[in-house]
Amino acid sequence: MSTTTAARPKKQQSANSDEPRRRWWPRRRVGVATDRERGASRRASAPRVDPRISARRAEVTRRQGRRRLAVLVAVVVLAGAAVGSWFLLHTPMFSAKVVTVEGAVHTPAASVAAAAGLASHPPLLDVNTGAAATAIEALPWVKSAQVRRSWPDGVRITLTERTPAAVVAHTGGFDLVDATGRVLASQPSAPSGLVHLVVPGTVPAAGASLSPAAAPGLAVLTSLPAAFAAQVSTVSVDATGQVSLALTSPVSVLLGSTAELPAKYEDVASLLAGANLHPGDVLDVTVPDSPVVTGP
Repeated sequence: MSTTTAARPKKQQSANSDEPRRRWWPRRRVGVATDRERGASRRASAPRVDPRISARRAEVTRRQGRRRLAVLVAVVVLAGAAVGSWFLLHTPMFSAKVVTVEGAVHTPAASVAAAAGLASHPPLLDVNTGAAATAIEALPWVKSAQVRRSWPDGVRITLTERTPAAVVAHTGGFDLVDATGRVLASQPSAPSGLVHLVVPGTVPAAGASLSPAAAPGLAVLTSLPAAFAAQVSTVSVDATGQVSLALTSPVSVLLGSTAELPAKYEDVASLLAGANLHPGDVLDVTVPDSPVVTGP
C-alpha cells in the first residue's frame, strides 16, 4: 500500500505581516579600520602641543593679518593722495603764470615763452623743461637755453645768445650771421665793424644756416690771426671753394683752398709788414712759402 506525502507549501510572507523587514548592511571586514577610527588613532598618537606654543602661533597669525591690513590701508591712502595731488597740481594755483627770461638781448621774451609752449600758462607739472629748451634754441639768436621750474607758479629761462661774426649782403638788405653760418637777423643797412662775407647761392631765412658752400669762408673767418684780422674787410668764396680777402689797405689776398692756412697767414703777415705794397696789389699765397705780389 503506497503512501503519498504532499509537498509542504512554501511559506510566503504576507504584505500585511507585522514581522520587520531585515535591512542589509555591509559586513565589516575584520582587521580593517574605518576613517573615523583612523582619525581618532592619529589624534591619539600625535604628540601633544604645548598650549603656550598654540597661543604663540595664534598671535603670529593675528599679527600677520594686522600687518597685511596695514599695508593695504597704506596703499589705498597713498593712491588717494597721489590722485588728489595730481588734480591739485593741475589747478590754476600751480600753473606757469610767471615766466622770467634772462640773457635775452635780441630775442623778445614773448617769443621765448611762445616757443617754450608757456604762452597759455600750462600746469607747472606738465612743463617739459628739456623739450622747452630745445624749442627755444631753434630761435635765430639763441645759442643755448636752460629752463627751470620755480614753484609754485613760475618758470625761469636763461638764454645765451649768438654773436654776429659777419654780414652777408642780399637783395634788399643785409643778413647777420654768426661764426657757424647761422643767419641771425636781416636789416636794411650793413652794420659797422663786421666783415662782409660773400658766398655762392642764396641766403636762407633767419634761424637757418648758410649752405655748405660757405664753409671755406667761415673757416677763414673764424681763424684769421690777430696780426691782420682787423684789416680784413671782406671774405669771399667762389663757386670752386677758393677764398680771397679784401683788406682795408686796400690790398687783396688770394688764399686759395683752406689747406695749410697757418702757413699762408704767415706769408700774408710777412708781406704786410715788410713789402712795399701799393693800393690794388694782390698777394698770392695759394702756394705756402712762395708768395707772389702782383700789381693792379
